[in-house]
Amino acid sequence: MSATGGANEGRPRHTIDETALEHQAHEAWEKKAAFWDQMMGEGNAFQRVLIGPATERLLRVLPGETVLDVACGNGVFSRRLAELGARVVAVDFSETFVELARARTEEAGYGDAVEYLVADATDEERMLALGEERFDAAVCNMALMDMPVIDPLMRALRRLLKPKGRFVFSVQHPAFNSNAVRLALEVEERESTLVETYSVKVTGYLHVPPGKGTGMPGEPVAHPYFHRPLSELFGACFRAGFAVDGLEEPSFARPEDGSRSASRSLSWEDFVGIPPVLVVRARPT
Repeated sequence: MSATGGANEGRPRHTIDETALEHQAHEAWEKKAAFWDQMMGEGNAFQRVLIGPATERLLRVLPGETVLDVACGNGVFSRRLAELGARVVAVDFSETFVELARARTEEAGYGDAVEYLVADATDEERMLALGEERFDAAVCNMALMDMPVIDPLMRALRRLLKPKGRFVFSVQHPAFNSNAVRLALEVEERESTLVETYSVKVTGYLHVPPGKGTGMPGEPVAHPYFHRPLSELFGACFRAGFAVDGLEEPSFARPEDGSRSASRSLSWEDFVGIPPVLVVRARPT
C-alpha cells in the first residue's frame, strides 16, 4: 500500500500548544517511569497478548540483525529482540526509563546485546546521528501517539534503515481507542435473562484534539496523547518514502471457560473482537 499527497500532507501539527505538550509529556514520563517499569515488568497483558506477538510476526527478526527500538520504555521489547538473537540499539527521551531499562537488561543477562541511549524520537538530527543505513529493522511500540509530530522520525528512519529494511510500529487503534472513545457496558433483558453487551462509543475520529490520559490504571500523572486517523498516520509513512505492506489488528479473546472479570471496571480484555491496537509494517520504497 503506497500513495502520494493527501489532504493532510504538509499540514503543520507542531503548534505552540503542542510544543508545550511535548515538554509536559517528558515531565510526565519522568515522574511515572518507575511506576510504569514496576507495573509493566517483562510485559503486561497488552504486551504479552497483543503487541508483542503481532510485532514479532510482522518484524520477522533474524539472529544477528541490528534493530533500532524507538521509545523503548523499560526495554521489555528490546530484551525480547535480544532473546531472538538481534543486536539492539534502544532509545527513549526519558532518562529515568533508560536507566531502568539498562538495569533490567543487565540483570537479565542481555547487557552485551542491547545499547541504551537517551534520544528524543522527534529530533531528526539526533536520530540520524545513530548511523545512516545501519539498521536491518526498526520498531516503535505504542509511542507514536505520544509524539506531537512523527514526520521527523519517519524521515530519519527512512535513512537509518538499510535499503531492504522494515519498520514496524504499534499504536492505539485510531478507530477504536482514543480520547474520543468511551467503553460501554449495556445490560438488557432477553427472554427473562440479563444479557451484557460490550461496545465502543466513538464521538470523534478525523479531528480529535490533543488531550491527556493515562496508559495504565493508577498512574501518578497523565500524559498528552496525539490522535491521528489512518490517513494521517499512513500519510506520514508515504511522505517519508515508505510503503505499508502489512498490518494486524489484534484483540483479546474470550477465555476458554467463557468467564469475564468479576470487576465492574471495564477493561479492554472484556471487549472481545474489538482491536484496541493497530500494528503496521512499512518498508522503504
